Amino acid sequence: MPLPPARPLDAIDQDILRMLQADGRASIRSVAERVHVSRANAYARINRLVEDGVIRGFGARVDHERAGHGTSAYITLKIVQNTWRTVREQLRQLPGASHIALVGGDFDVLLLVHAPDNRALRELVLTRLQAIPEVLSTRTLLVFEEEDLEPQW
Repeated sequence: MPLPPARPLDAIDQDILRMLQADGRASIRSVAERVHVSRANAYARINRLVEDGVIRGFGARVDHERAGHGTSAYITLKIVQNTWRTVREQLRQLPGASHIALVGGDFDVLLLVHAPDNRALRELVLTRLQAIPEVLSTRTLLVFEEEDLEPQW
C-alpha cells in the first residue's frame, strides 16, 4: 500500500520528532507538555507522522560493544550494474548488518555491520559478502569508535 503524499511538518511536528528520537519511550503526556499542546493533539500528531511514514518505527539505541558486538565496520561494495535490489535483499540477511545505502561515487553500496569480533567480521566479508555473485569487490573500514548523534533539525 503506497504512502500518502508527504504533508509539510510544522515546528511542533519537528519538536515531537526530536523528542521521540531522543526518547522513543516518551509518554504522550510528556510529549504534549514539552511541545505545549493537548494530549489529544500530541496523540493525533504522532499517529499522523506514523501514518504518513515520517516515523517508520520505534526502537532502542544499542551499545553494540556492550551487547557482544565489539567490532564494527563500514564495508564498501562495488556491484554489477542494475543489481541493487537483488544485492540489497541478500545484504539484509547478513548477521549484524545495521545500515545499507546505495550511494554514488567510487563504490556503489555502503554497509555498516556489527560483529562479535574480528574473526567473525572476516568470515562475514570473505565467506558471505564475497560469495554474492553480484558483488565485484569490497573494502572494509574498521570503526575504532562510534557515537550516535542527536538529529539537528
